[in-house]
Amino acid sequence: MSLFSTLNTGVSGLSASQTAVATTGHNIANANNAYYTRQRVNFSASTPFHSQPGDIGTGVSVTSIVRIHDEFVYNRLKTTANAVSYDTYSKQTLEEIAQYFPDLQNVGIANDLTNYYAAWNDFSTNASEGAQKISLVQTASTLSSDLQTSRDTLRTLQDSLNDQLKTNMEEVNSIGQKIADLNKQIANVESIPNNNANDLRDSRDELELTLAKLLDFSVFKGEIISDNSIDPNMTDQGMDYYLNIAGNSFVDGSTFHPLVIDNTSNESNYYSIYSESQDGKQYNMTEKIQGGKIGAMLDLRGRILDVNVNSGFPQDGTIQGYIDDLDTFAQTLITETNNIYAQSAQSNMQTPQMSEVASDTSLQNAYSNIKDGTFDLIVYDNQGKEVARKSITLNSSTTMNDDTYSKSILTQINTSTDDNADNNALNDVDDYFSATFIDNGVFSLTSKNNLNGYKVAIEDHGTNFPGAVGISQFFSGTDASNIEVKSDFKKDPSLIQGYSAPVVGNNTVANAMVQMQYNKLNFFRKDGTTATETVDGFYRLVTTQIGSDGEKANSSYDSNTALYNTVYAEFQSISGVSTDEELANLMKFQASYNANAKIITTIDQMLDTLLGLKS
Repeated sequence: MSLFSTLNTGVSGLSASQTAVATTGHNIANANNAYYTRQRVNFSASTPFHSQPGDIGTGVSVTSIVRIHDEFVYNRLKTTANAVSYDTYSKQTLEEIAQYFPDLQNVGIANDLTNYYAAWNDFSTNASEGAQKISLVQTASTLSSDLQTSRDTLRTLQDSLNDQLKTNMEEVNSIGQKIADLNKQIANVESIPNNNANDLRDSRDELELTLAKLLDFSVFKGEIISDNSIDPNMTDQGMDYYLNIAGNSFVDGSTFHPLVIDNTSNESNYYSIYSESQDGKQYNMTEKIQGGKIGAMLDLRGRILDVNVNSGFPQDGTIQGYIDDLDTFAQTLITETNNIYAQSAQSNMQTPQMSEVASDTSLQNAYSNIKDGTFDLIVYDNQGKEVARKSITLNSSTTMNDDTYSKSILTQINTSTDDNADNNALNDVDDYFSATFIDNGVFSLTSKNNLNGYKVAIEDHGTNFPGAVGISQFFSGTDASNIEVKSDFKKDPSLIQGYSAPVVGNNTVANAMVQMQYNKLNFFRKDGTTATETVDGFYRLVTTQIGSDGEKANSSYDSNTALYNTVYAEFQSISGVSTDEELANLMKFQASYNANAKIITTIDQMLDTLLGLKS
């Protein structure tokens, strides 16, 4: 054993201490970096000289620099971060929606309904008073306008979510490309035995955690490596790397497979998300992506898109559900109001254009709220006396003008029948009025030539036919997007009539409108279910659902945030930097460095002495 060998022992200690000080300094410098994993230098004794009387040590070697990382805790952190991100976005969005439906004492659609029916009540007490008609038109217009505004606001929010979806999916692809690039760098660094790309792995973990806040994914990193000799919490991944989203390969080592977000074939401009195979074939993933901010967006906006259904807008989703319920509410309000208003006798009646109804179209297929039953056509003379009544039957195969499976509406109305059962074929409904229908056009009831003064009314018995087709309207439109008071009444409120039979003092229609607010009505929802509620009751059902969804999101957010904080604290206790611990290590390694420097100084003095003896 020579002095030079002993000198090398001191040098190895000096070098090891220097490495340890550098690593400790690196830890301290990143103490406030939330995505940094603390690192540790591992030492081992260098190979000794085997001699008599025993082995002589040759110093110390740095075997590795490792990061103290627990993959299992890290996976729990990603899972809880995913849940918190989902709940945060859902909570914020639902709280915003709740602001659109305040329904305070003097604000909101519920208040509009109260005012609307109060106006009908005032009108029913004096149906000939012009001021009452003007007031009715104004309150009805306010109600319809607020319904349109509420629906438009929901649609605008839904459109915003759709735009944000594209932006966030672009971020997902950007993260995927960065992870693939990092995998290549990690493989290059770790191709050398015992080299650990600690900072690169931290960067990849940061990207994974960011990705977890956007959506669910699964990742396989090869066999998990555990080393209790270094730290009892240390479990890190191997060299392999496969990241899948909804079962589709996204990152395969250094290869990246971007997702495609597209809306080119959809008139609503709503995006669908696809994976794309090497041959260019696309697979729709919109219904499969879950979790995180993007999962919340899809659940709120809606996932099921069909360019041929609902004009390309979603068929599901929380916001779409609210829009559908507002449409159901408005549709029922329109239908039931017009059902009643059709009882008011008119010189003639006609529907707006029915663009999707042909002569042979089943009316129940064209209108989801038309049901089996009957309605009566009633003819009044100019004295307000009923002179004829005919019952029209409607079932699942009834059409406007095709008798293939059952008698059509036109056939039943225009066929000469003895409606009055008086053996007189000249004083029945078909003798006073005729029905016409043009394919994809207008259905009308028109008085026959030379028969002035006669008026016709329709009294429905459960079919919803007059209200659904709009044969005599108070409200025009089909749902919350276009409900409004009939334009003729807005121009001239005096045209509104509160009677059934056209005689002074007959306020039957106005009274029926007042009573309507207390009646249990059938609300035919888009999901195929039927809710039986009053008008106000169904609207309260909608707003209660909005409030309930908000409360659920708040509760879930609180629970998952508490869980995330617990897991994050555990993660930091393992991988986070403790400045107190690092400062203690710094003093220890500094002392070691000084001691090894003393060894070198001592050997240097010994060499000087030895050389002095020679001289």
